[in-house]
Amino acid sequence: MLHTDSLYIDGAWVAPALGGTLPCVDPATEAVFAQVAAATAADVDAAARAARRAFDEGPWPRLAGAARAAVLRSIADGIRGRQAELAALEVRDNGKPLPEAMWDIGDAAGCFDYYAGLAEAFDAQQEQPIALPDGRFTSLARREPVGVVGAIVPWNYPLLMAAWKVAPALAAGCTVVLKPSELTPLTALQLAAIAAEAGLPAGVLNVLPGLGSEAGQALVDHPLVDKLAFTGSGPVGSRIMAGAARDLKRVSLELGGKSPFIVFDDADLDQAVEWILFGIFWNQGQVCSATSRVLVQQGLYGRLLDRLVAAARRIPIGQGMAPGVLLGPLVSQAQHQKVLAAIEAARQAGATVACGGQRPAAHPLGWFIEPTVLTEVPLDSAAWREEIFGPVVCVRPFADEAEALRLANDSRFGLAAAVMTRDEARGERVARGLRAGVVWINCSQPTFTEAPWGGYKHSGIGRELGPWGFDNYLETKQVTRYTSDQPWGWYLPTVGGGA
Repeated sequence: MLHTDSLYIDGAWVAPALGGTLPCVDPATEAVFAQVAAATAADVDAAARAARRAFDEGPWPRLAGAARAAVLRSIADGIRGRQAELAALEVRDNGKPLPEAMWDIGDAAGCFDYYAGLAEAFDAQQEQPIALPDGRFTSLARREPVGVVGAIVPWNYPLLMAAWKVAPALAAGCTVVLKPSELTPLTALQLAAIAAEAGLPAGVLNVLPGLGSEAGQALVDHPLVDKLAFTGSGPVGSRIMAGAARDLKRVSLELGGKSPFIVFDDADLDQAVEWILFGIFWNQGQVCSATSRVLVQQGLYGRLLDRLVAAARRIPIGQGMAPGVLLGPLVSQAQHQKVLAAIEAARQAGATVACGGQRPAAHPLGWFIEPTVLTEVPLDSAAWREEIFGPVVCVRPFADEAEALRLANDSRFGLAAAVMTRDEARGERVARGLRAGVVWINCSQPTFTEAPWGGYKHSGIGRELGPWGFDNYLETKQVTRYTSDQPWGWYLPTVGGGA
């Protein structure tokens, strides 16, 4: 077995204070294949102090953006140079098919490249003059790094979600304590090694695998952390926000979703089926933005459902390294049980399982679930309203545009939404009416580093990616100068001081 018995703190590999470890389990075989060091509160304290020293005393925040960009590009090159190795680690750690893992690792490298570009441009944009009505003053707005960032990332895209936070934070001049999920810590540890090889100064990036209840909570509570960036479930995000309130830490939260996909009856049937499949079964449905509520106009509903069920039944299921596999196992036994329980609860509530809904007979080992299509799902049921986070899609008909928008927006979530129609005006109109932070027209799930990512309502606070993600890690300072030679004149003492 591969043993990774150290944490990465202050530029060095160190043993955890309490000596604990966490098992890495292959979701396809249920076998433990590695052990990693488990951080606790003492390790988080050491990492936060290292990050604070690196921010307050070290060179990183004071470097020109172009110098930071050079290191970020070197990190991108290091990721790209080890893409096959890192992708194979994510297949074992997470279970996803190898082509998806390769895609994710490539995107992570691209994320560092993109924010290197923003860091480079930052030199000319850091200070912006402000026009004032009083000519005796000049003023400017200066953007500066927010400080020490605590980044807590999920298990569904282990390295990519780390890149979404670490790359813009480093580009802005922040220092970072990164806590990867205890289920998928391996590529985050490799990121630490790549960053060290790229010349990142000690303490600027610290990586601490550990349980959320121990290392994660200690990071939320630590007084030296200025900002928390989290991707994960709504309940955990709520607890992080409550914890951050004690010290008024800055927060950005990318949380859950129950995203709708509206298909009008003029849509291309084949393309609609393809995008529905990708929107819910990619990454085993373990995607916050997964379009898991599909609304189909009545004229197309029957034909689309038949085609969708037939296609779902043909999706190749298996171990992620096997050629041609499109659906791997879920990440853990707990997630497997949760999704199966959600399907059974939907049955009990009156839904029909049109296909799937159970472990495939060909895979008695591993946390596999067949692609599942539910119909006749009650609107007040958990299956329709709550995030399942697995390969399960609910499909129901609608009559007209007004009903489609009403059903789509009737959710406490608002991360993403999609609409499919040949009518361009209707597509734009519906996109404007959808209460979601990301809207796709005639597609589902394309994600670009250049575009803002985040949700409305219970799906989060703030935006990642693009310049919006960069702004997450900056504070804005006003600097105003009095330039006149004349006294201000508020206080003019009496000459001689007589009574």
